[in-house]
Amino acid sequence: MKLARLGPAGQERPVVVHDGKTYDLSGLTADIDGAFLASGGIATARAALEAGGLPEVAGAASLRAGSPIARPGALLCIGMNYAEHAAESGSAPPEVPILFLKTPNTVGGPADPVTIPPGSERTDWEVELGVVIGRRALYLESTSDSLAHVAGFVVANDVSERQFQLADSGGQWSKGKCSPGFSPLGPWLVTPDEVDHTRLRLRSWVNGEPRQDSTTADMIFGVEYLVWHLSQYLALEPGDVILTGTPQGVALSGKYPYL
Repeated sequence: MKLARLGPAGQERPVVVHDGKTYDLSGLTADIDGAFLASGGIATARAALEAGGLPEVAGAASLRAGSPIARPGALLCIGMNYAEHAAESGSAPPEVPILFLKTPNTVGGPADPVTIPPGSERTDWEVELGVVIGRRALYLESTSDSLAHVAGFVVANDVSERQFQLADSGGQWSKGKCSPGFSPLGPWLVTPDEVDHTRLRLRSWVNGEPRQDSTTADMIFGVEYLVWHLSQYLALEPGDVILTGTPQGVALSGKYPYL
């Protein structure tokens, strides 16, 4: 099942996309957010869809797509989680997950404008798989418990300003990650039963030219491990998003110009 939020910024309508048609979820929930996920909203939406009780949205293709999850409580990001990306960054693959944070106000829709911040000369792109938490996860006993706490997956772009992140930050990566709009998500939140998250293709383009092309099979730390690992240090709440790292092909490699 694919969930989305369509409409002008701040006025998005929750919808479900199925068999090429878009159905309105407004009768079930005001939004697709942490409260919706925590209350079993996905199961409720699925039951309503199967019962044929949801009205179709006319002209859905013409509507703006917002982030499929409304203002996550936390954006937890994993650095250098692909060996070739670590190499192009001049680093050895990490032995434990590298964690940094982005602020919730960086989130936008997949086609929303992204403003390059004043003084930037090294704004970069990073296509990633995002993991949306559906149930609170804290001190999980095993990686086998992880997927029970995952609501679904989103496409993400961890837009980054490398001068702010690396040269000016004193080692605090978040300084180059938190400009407004630096976390486009979507268009869909896809439930785990729809995809094999271990073999998803990740691609990015700049002005129609290919940049990144890899799969999640090349992750150093997989989704199950990351959810388990993070739960040992903090509470993952419904609606939180984990950005799982980017593959090779970014401007930081020196192969391409920055934005």
